[in-house]
Amino acid sequence: MKRLILVRHGKSSWETNLPDRQRPLKSRGNTDGILISKAYKESYKNPELVLTSDAVRANTTANIFKATLEIPDDKFIVDPKLYTFDERELKHIIKGCKESVDTLMVFGHNNALTFLANDIGSEYIDNIPTTGLVIIDFKVERWTQIKEGQTIKTIFSKHLK
Repeated sequence: MKRLILVRHGKSSWETNLPDRQRPLKSRGNTDGILISKAYKESYKNPELVLTSDAVRANTTANIFKATLEIPDDKFIVDPKLYTFDERELKHIIKGCKESVDTLMVFGHNNALTFLANDIGSEYIDNIPTTGLVIIDFKVERWTQIKEGQTIKTIFSKHLK
């Protein structure tokens, strides 16, 4: 079985005139990152591998989870290819994951995350909000086989406040 955990980056700031890839989190993005990562930690085991976009807002969100979940450095990879808004590109990256990894956590961007969750999950999600987390299980042995999974949990900050 394979488990995929999709996490959208936290709420980002538009206060500075920076390129999109360099936009930081707002304070709410940091707060929600702590809230969601703690909620995840209460009920689920740590992922064996974490992949994150190199965009500042995604990487910062991923690092909040890394600290909360105590993810070792060698299980945390920053991948510039995850700075994508296309669910096909995102799916292609996920399908390239090592078969030895059974639980993968991916930090990225909308619309890719919502479209992918709806394409491969069993539950329709109108929009994965910032810092939203979706867990999808697959009854397959290889990441290349992921197609139709079971959406087992969504964790959104609005449900925790």
